[in-house]
Amino acid sequence: MPKKKTEKETKRPTSNPNVLGLQAQVLEQPITQTLETNYMPYAMSVIVSRAIPEIDGFKPSHRKLLYTMYKMGLLTGPRTKSANIVGQTMRLNPHGDAAIYETMVRLSRGNGALLTPFVDSKGNFGKVYSRDMSYAAPRYTEAKLSSICSELFRDIDSDTVDFVDNYDGTMKEPSLLPTTFPNVLVSANMGIAVGMASQICGFNLTECCQATIDYLNDPDCDVMRSMPAPDFATGGEIIYNEAEMRKIYDTGRGSFPVRARWRHDTKANIIEIYEIPYTTKAEIIIDKVAELVKTGKIKEISDMRDETDLNGLKLAIDLKKGTDPALVMQKLYKMTPLQDNFPCNFNVLIGGYPRVMGVKEILSEWCAWRMESVRRRVYFDLGKKKDKLHLLQGLGKILLDIDKAIRIIRETEKEAEVVPNLMTGFQIDDIQANYVAEIKLRNINREYILKRLEETAQLEKDIADLQAVLESKRRIKGIIIGELKDIMKKYPMERKTGIILAEEAPTISEEEIVPDYACTVFLSREGYFKKITPQSLRMNAEQKYKDGDSLRVSMETSNRKEFLVFTDRQQVYKLRLRDMEDTKASVLGTYLPAKLGMDEGESVLTMIPAETDATLLLAFENGKIAKFPVSVYDTKTNRKRLTGAYSDKSPLVEVLPIREEGEFVLVSSEGRALVFQSAELQLKSTRSTQGVAVMKLKPKYKVTQLCALGESGIVNRSRYKAKTLPTAGALLRPEDRGEEQPNLFGEE
Repeated sequence: MPKKKTEKETKRPTSNPNVLGLQAQVLEQPITQTLETNYMPYAMSVIVSRAIPEIDGFKPSHRKLLYTMYKMGLLTGPRTKSANIVGQTMRLNPHGDAAIYETMVRLSRGNGALLTPFVDSKGNFGKVYSRDMSYAAPRYTEAKLSSICSELFRDIDSDTVDFVDNYDGTMKEPSLLPTTFPNVLVSANMGIAVGMASQICGFNLTECCQATIDYLNDPDCDVMRSMPAPDFATGGEIIYNEAEMRKIYDTGRGSFPVRARWRHDTKANIIEIYEIPYTTKAEIIIDKVAELVKTGKIKEISDMRDETDLNGLKLAIDLKKGTDPALVMQKLYKMTPLQDNFPCNFNVLIGGYPRVMGVKEILSEWCAWRMESVRRRVYFDLGKKKDKLHLLQGLGKILLDIDKAIRIIRETEKEAEVVPNLMTGFQIDDIQANYVAEIKLRNINREYILKRLEETAQLEKDIADLQAVLESKRRIKGIIIGELKDIMKKYPMERKTGIILAEEAPTISEEEIVPDYACTVFLSREGYFKKITPQSLRMNAEQKYKDGDSLRVSMETSNRKEFLVFTDRQQVYKLRLRDMEDTKASVLGTYLPAKLGMDEGESVLTMIPAETDATLLLAFENGKIAKFPVSVYDTKTNRKRLTGAYSDKSPLVEVLPIREEGEFVLVSSEGRALVFQSAELQLKSTRSTQGVAVMKLKPKYKVTQLCALGESGIVNRSRYKAKTLPTAGALLRPEDRGEEQPNLFGEE
C-alpha cells in the first residue's frame, strides 16, 4: 500500500520564497551611491556623447553622418539616396535610422536651418520655419556633401585629428573634424543634456572668419567690430542693444530680441510677412493671431493665411479699411511670436568638460585647437618629406657608382640576398636598399639621376622650412589666416538678419495694445464680477444676482484699468480688466475666487482702482484706521497675488481710496458715528501697519462702516466731530441716518 502523505507533504506551495527553499534578500543602497554608480555615468554620457557640441562645432551624431558621407565619396561624387547614407551611417551611429535622417535633414540646404548647410539635398527636406511641412522619407530624397565640407575634411588624412574605434570596434572614426573655420560659432546649435543645456546662435561665415583673423593678429581686439551680432538662416531683424550684446559676447549668456520682416501691399491692403524669428514656426504665429482676433484683442485684422510657395515664406494678413499697418505690426510684435527673444548659452565641450564661454574665449580655444591641428599636419608632412629624402639619399649613393650596383645585383645568386648585398656594398639601410632594388632599368639614365638630385635639394629646403614653421607660432597663425581668407573668398556670405538699433526701433506700450473703451464694473458681496459696456448697460440696466446676494461695488472706468481685490485672508489680488470678458447685466458674472485662484474658503471683501497716486484708508473692526499709499502694492514682477496685504490684528471693514485729505465718518454697531479729519492720521509706509485708534468701542461693539462725510447723510456735523482721537463718537439722531440711503449703515 502506498504510504499516506503527511499534512506537511500535502500542503500546496506558497508564494513565499522561504517555503520553496529560496532566500529572498533585499539589498539596501544609499541614494548617493545609486546616483554615483547608476545615474552619473548616464548623465555624463548624454553630456559628452550626445547633447553638447565640441570645439569643431559638431555633436557626435553630426560628425558621424558627415564622415560617413565623406568616406562614401559624396564630397565630389553625385548624390545618392538618403536611405543609403542612413544605412551606412549606422556603422558608426547605432541610434536608429530615424534619428540619423533627422540629423541629416537639419544639416541640409533644403531645410534651411543652417546659414552654412553641409548637405546638398534634393527633394523635400521640410522647412525650419514650418511645423507642419514635414520632410519626405529617406527613400525619396537624395543628398551629397556641400562644397564647403572640403573645409571640414581638409587634411583629415594627415594626422590632424585623433581617430577612435567605433561602437563595435570594427572601424575607425575621427574624434573631431579639422574644420578650417570656427564652425562652433558659424553653425547654430541647440542641445539639452542632463542638468545642463547648450544654445548657440549662428554667426555669419564671412564676419566670423574676419573676427578670427582680427583675433589672431591682436588678441585684445574688439570682435564686435567685425562680427557685430548673430546671423540667422531665417533672416528677420535683431533689435540691437550694444550693452546687452556685449554682455553675451563676454559671458556666453543672455538673450536678445529678434523680430519678423514685413512689407505692405497698398493695393490689396495686405501685410506680407516674409521672414520670421528663428525660434518660432509659421503655424504657431497663425494660431496666435487667430486667437487674438477671435478674442477681440486685435480688431484691425479680417483674415490671415499662409501663402508660402516655392519662392519662400509668405504669411498674408488682410487689414480692415483705414487701418495703420505699422501700428498693427507693433501690436503683433508685442502679442505674438513675430518678435521673440533668442536665449544664448554658449556651452561647449573643451577637453571632454562642458564650459560656458564668451565669444572671444571660444575663439581663443578654437585658435589653440586649430594651431595644434596645423602643427600636427606640418609634422606629418615633415615626416613624409624626411622619409622621401632618406630614400633619395640612399639612391644618391647608388647613383655615384651605378656600375657597382649593377654588378652586385648581377653577381648575387639569390633574390633574397640582393638587398643585404646592396646594404653592405653602399653602406645604406634596409629601406633605402629596397627602394633602390625596385628602380626600373629604364630609369638608370642621366636625366633620371639629375632630377633625383634636384628633388633632393628641394626636399632639404622644404624640410628646413617645415621645421621653421613648427618652431614659429607666427608662421602657424599665418597659415590659419591664409586659410580663413581663402574661405572668405571662395564662400562669400551676405548677412541675412538685419540689425536695428533699440533706440531707433518703434515700440508700443502694453497700454496702447489694449483697446481702450468705457465700461462699468460691478462686484457683488459674494464675489461675482461683471464688466459691462455703456451700450449693453443702456439696453438692460437691471442687474441679476444670486438669491441673498447684492451689490458691493460699482463704478465707471475704462478697459485699461487695473483693480486691487481685497480678501478676508489679508491678501490682495491684482485684476486687469483687459483680462475679463465683456458681459451683460442679465448674467451672474465671473466668480472672482475661482478666476483669481483664491485659497479654499477665501472670500472677496471689496475692490479698488490700482491708482498709485492715491492714498488708502483701511478701517478695522477694532476702531483703528490704517493710512498708507496705494503704491505699497506695486511689484517689480507681474505677481497677481500679494500676501500680508494688511494687518491681521482685526477684521477689515472697509478700504477707501482718497486723493485729498477731508472729513470722513466711522459708524459702529452701537449706532454711534464719529466725524474725523483724515489729515490727523499719520501716513505709514508699510501695509502691515495696525493703524491709529480712531473710535473707542465698548467690548461687544465693532466698527461697521467707513465713508466720506458727504456721502453719509449726516446733517449735524458738529455733533459727531471729534476733538481728539480716539473718541467714542455720538449716537446717531434720526435726521442724521441718511434715510434716502437706507443701506448705508447696514440698516434694512
